[in-house]
Amino acid sequence: MKKPIALYSLATPNGQKVSIALEEMGLPYTAHKIDILAGDQFTDEFIAINPNSKIPAIVDPDGPAGAPHAVMESGAILLYLAEKTGQFLPTDPTLRSETLQWLFFQMGGVGPMFGQFGHFYRYAKDDCDHPYPVKRYTTETKRLLAVLETRLEGRQWLVSEAISIADFATVPWVVCLDKFYDAAEHLNLARFPNVNAWTVRFLERPAVQVGMDVCGFDS
Repeated sequence: MKKPIALYSLATPNGQKVSIALEEMGLPYTAHKIDILAGDQFTDEFIAINPNSKIPAIVDPDGPAGAPHAVMESGAILLYLAEKTGQFLPTDPTLRSETLQWLFFQMGGVGPMFGQFGHFYRYAKDDCDHPYPVKRYTTETKRLLAVLETRLEGRQWLVSEAISIADFATVPWVVCLDKFYDAAEHLNLARFPNVNAWTVRFLERPAVQVGMDVCGFDS
């Protein structure tokens, strides 16, 4: 690549999954912090890249037609980068299908449900004192963790014996439960040894360690 990919992000789980992928794939990129607490996502400049005003987003200067190409939605970005590089997405049709299933499991289940849990458990205490939201999203978060726990029985990674974009997408959300939401005891995360071991394996990777801190809140 002659020009680096432009990454617009913040070190939330959705942002981390893309910076991890860029690091793991060895793609050159420039990181641009979008401070969502300051409203950077609502500027005209960012909306031109992502009309939905969410992080992350990328602009690939060498897009499919050889022209700059913007991609929004973290799952779509992971798929785009995997197809561009031929990495972390199996070519075997069955394994490819499994990888996409677990990627969409994160996008449709883990991300939204963990996020709602964190919102009501950690951040909305002053605005909502009704117990139902925390109870509902605690139950659903534990259910999804149990799905992952079963899937990871006897496995190193979510699909096959190789790490994939499905792992890139999901582990940052598991890390978030303790790191951002301080909910390890509330969720009894110790009850999910396969998930915990998978998380440790993931965080031991040097590229992951770099990717997790890109566009950090304090940077």
